[in-house]
Amino acid sequence: MKFHFTFLIFLLAFESSAQNLFNGKDLGGWYMDVPELEKDSSLRKPFIVREGMLVSLGTPLGHLITEKEFENYRLEVEYRFPAEPGNCGVLVHASSPRFLYDMFPKSIEVQMMHENAGDFWVIGEDIKVADMEARRGPKENWGVTEGKGRRILNLTDGSEKPLGEWNHMVIECKGDEVKVWVNGDLVNHGFGATVTKGKIAIQAEGAEVEFRKLELTKL
Repeated sequence: MKFHFTFLIFLLAFESSAQNLFNGKDLGGWYMDVPELEKDSSLRKPFIVREGMLVSLGTPLGHLITEKEFENYRLEVEYRFPAEPGNCGVLVHASSPRFLYDMFPKSIEVQMMHENAGDFWVIGEDIKVADMEARRGPKENWGVTEGKGRRILNLTDGSEKPLGEWNHMVIECKGDEVKVWVNGDLVNHGFGATVTKGKIAIQAEGAEVEFRKLELTKL
């Protein structure tokens, strides 16, 4: 009896540490940074709520960013491309806005682009992986700004579900490490990150993407 009571307390404590970053109703807790909307406020907003899902419409290009900063957490994301395959991403440890190409905040991007989910793209920050040159290219080209080798390839092929089906991505940020799983496969593991906390951002980067889960659990 005592064991069951203790286990119940553990479960309640674990569940209470989890929080939904998206409430299913509106974009409370988030704000948009969309440069083209500043030039023309009549343009559509690229992030909407539809049938209980958060939807990135893809254009105009920009980001949906959390109002709060986070560190040491596990983020569960369920997403799909409902129509055409394309590009999107979740940015972790985001800070200075429009650092790259007057668009991307300083951050580490976890790629969601179709057939490339789990790649890292470094944006003003940096991170290391095993077999760095094999996965990032020649060392002399590495960098975190325009024109540099900012992409770090993921570890697997075929981890994503067929187009139109739901993918389950887990991003674990703990200290200076970032681990990524896609549908149960460990697809990337970075360490020695130059940043360990920041905001979380979702991209509008050309393709429509639906999100039905964005749940964060503190570690």
